[in-house]
Amino acid sequence: MASQSQSTQASAIQAPATQVLANQSTGIVGLYQSSVGRKLLTGVTGLALVTFVVGHLLGNLTLLVSASAYNQLAHTIEALGPLTYTVEFGLSAIALIHAAIGIKIYIGKRQARPVDYAEYASAGEPSRQTLSSRTMLISGLVLGAFLVVHLATFKFGTYYRLPGSSERDLARLVFETFHKPGYTAGYVLVLSILGLHLRHGIWSALQSVGVETRPAVYAASAVLGGAIAIGFIGLPLAIYFGLIG
Repeated sequence: MASQSQSTQASAIQAPATQVLANQSTGIVGLYQSSVGRKLLTGVTGLALVTFVVGHLLGNLTLLVSASAYNQLAHTIEALGPLTYTVEFGLSAIALIHAAIGIKIYIGKRQARPVDYAEYASAGEPSRQTLSSRTMLISGLVLGAFLVVHLATFKFGTYYRLPGSSERDLARLVFETFHKPGYTAGYVLVLSILGLHLRHGIWSALQSVGVETRPAVYAASAVLGGAIAIGFIGLPLAIYFGLIG
């Protein structure tokens, strides 16, 4: 009898909780309103952005092959027309959702603890308190501002034409831009911040989508974040110091 009573009580407790989750899981808005949903959304959008960043890095590295290869890749992407615009719109939406959730989580933490800790220390599993984890909002805002400048410089920047062609010579713009010490120094600084952001961000995103984040996964996330940052930083430095181009 006691077992049946406990089972009935457990069912009564679980039923409302299930109903709440069902009510909260109606689309992106529903996920956003749920703390569990926000965690999942920030993980999925974060991994989507990391995937794009890796693809973008690989595209940049075609400059190491030749300016012609880089321009050809740019022309191929541009020729996709509506598909390219759809992907760009999707990435913009993903970035905005990711940023909105990050800001909401930060505000929630500040409201829960309005006074900062006097001293930070790593709590180990599962918090992984580091400089990277404590500055996610700041690094994210810096990267958002940089993205605007980056698009203004390259996507909407000077339109050089290839000799005897109407196609854009984007490689020329890249080489000219990274021969400017101010822009190159700022780029290196911001991409270093990207590495810091990814060090914690990749691990956190994997944890959010349910991956068992063992120490090896945490270490691999840090290595991947650092490798991405180094890849982005190496190219402008090579251009600036005349190693390529």
